[in-house]
Amino acid sequence: MSGVRTYQNLNSLVTRLRDDLNDKELVLLYAYNRTGKTRLSMDFKDQGKRKNNGKSDTLYFNAFTEDLFTWENDLENDSARGLKVNYDSRFFDGFSSLGLEPTIDEYLSRYADFGFDFDYKEIRQGDETFSKPYFVKFSKDKQENIKISRGEESIFIWCIFMAICERILDSHESYQWVKYIYVDDPISSLDDNNAVAITCDLAKLLRRATNRKNESSISNPLKIVVSSHHSLFFNVMCNEIGRAKENEPKVKHRRYFLHRPNSEGIYTLQPTEDTPFFHHVASLAELQKAADPETGKLYTFHFNALRSIMEKTAAFFGHSDISFCLKKIDNDDNRALFNRVLNLLSHGSYAIFEPTPMGEDNQNLFRQILKDFIASFQFDLPKIFAEPSARKPT
Repeated sequence: MSGVRTYQNLNSLVTRLRDDLNDKELVLLYAYNRTGKTRLSMDFKDQGKRKNNGKSDTLYFNAFTEDLFTWENDLENDSARGLKVNYDSRFFDGFSSLGLEPTIDEYLSRYADFGFDFDYKEIRQGDETFSKPYFVKFSKDKQENIKISRGEESIFIWCIFMAICERILDSHESYQWVKYIYVDDPISSLDDNNAVAITCDLAKLLRRATNRKNESSISNPLKIVVSSHHSLFFNVMCNEIGRAKENEPKVKHRRYFLHRPNSEGIYTLQPTEDTPFFHHVASLAELQKAADPETGKLYTFHFNALRSIMEKTAAFFGHSDISFCLKKIDNDDNRALFNRVLNLLSHGSYAIFEPTPMGEDNQNLFRQILKDFIASFQFDLPKIFAEPSARKPT
């Protein structure tokens, strides 16, 4: 597959991804926030249920997974603090028989320094009774029932997911129904150090999943989709999955930049296998679209975005600030003007959710800076912004 493909709705996009996984083991998607990644993961799961007479074939990790856990502060007694567990979900089916706690603890100890303890109760499901977790308490430095941060909570839930994936790789009967694993934005609340550690651990597990064999030593890979808006996560994942490992077959995979050009439900996929993928290159294409005098809309926060891209570009070349980028501009007067404008207009408190339109003079300056910057560094921008009507629908 080459070039950009257009899809008229999420269902046709899901069909594309599932078709890819007929001859590939893994698909990596990069997409901005609010593109529809969470809905895509749920449509992927739903399409599997439709194909399997209502039986799911996908274990997913996304915002809905985190919603299976809700924090309880115990306002009345201020003591029994912890996470309430929505045990009705199939996500917890294997807890009573798999002994997941040691594996959860093994993962958690890599990223955090608090302990946990599950409370269980007997749950009736149909004609059977199961022991399932309904509450989790946390401890640290001999202090019980502590409050953990949102980032720590995300790490803990992620460790549960990783522990379950370990049991899926062992082909445990509680998760025999899982044929696909879909992971969406697992590190949205984490700092970069934890983000890299978690990405490497996930990549290691996914490589095992794609190389899984059955009891007869016949290839039986799990099929996987990973999507994220986090550029560091995406690039580390591409590097870890893409590189050859000694004594391991290469992971057959595809990488895409997923984009939604407008609010009409149309999506595009651009392959990124052939050339390195850089988040700021795609961001520049977005700014170029916003700067189009005919169809674009420029807001004051776009100066912040442009300065951020310049800082990333300077850092990529080993320089500390954007003066490196501005030195590439030949005209001395323009260089000095652009420097003043970027310093002045990229440090205001501009609200992205209540954006302020950019004044006409500043729009002209923004377009000139952007044009000279792109020309100076000869960026090859993603060709994702042609009018949808000009492309052949898929």
